[in-house]
Amino acid sequence: MSRYLALPLFLLLSVGGGALIGLSVETGGWYAELAKPSFNPPDWVFAPVWGTLYILIGVAGWRVWRAGIGTAQKLWWLQLALNVAWPPVFFSAHMLGAALIVILALDAAVVAFVAAAWRTERVSALLFLPYLAWVAYASLLNAALWWLN
Repeated sequence: MSRYLALPLFLLLSVGGGALIGLSVETGGWYAELAKPSFNPPDWVFAPVWGTLYILIGVAGWRVWRAGIGTAQKLWWLQLALNVAWPPVFFSAHMLGAALIVILALDAAVVAFVAAAWRTERVSALLFLPYLAWVAYASLLNAALWWLN
């Protein structure tokens, strides 16, 4: 596959997949009724943050694929699977504890990706740092919501 054709496919997979998950889970009623911590962001923050992160995730995935870094590629797919798994567990199943386990696994996968890519594909590792920061924050938020509810 051409490396220039692959980039749009990686972006479609990450951005399109993220949008599809966002549209397929109902985040309103049940979530609105939860007791929230003081550091809970307003709802409008999530779409632009995730939209930006999904672009970074897609570019990083394309770069490690292009570089042929097998371990980083596997970790990229793992983090994507965990990223896709979290919203239905949290928003659809209302399983805050199980969602916390999923997002902590996502944290670990993102850290592992950064470590695997750091030496040979540093740009990809750096592209994942905002993602790591956001997922760590989301993990803290998930833990607080589980504790409060």
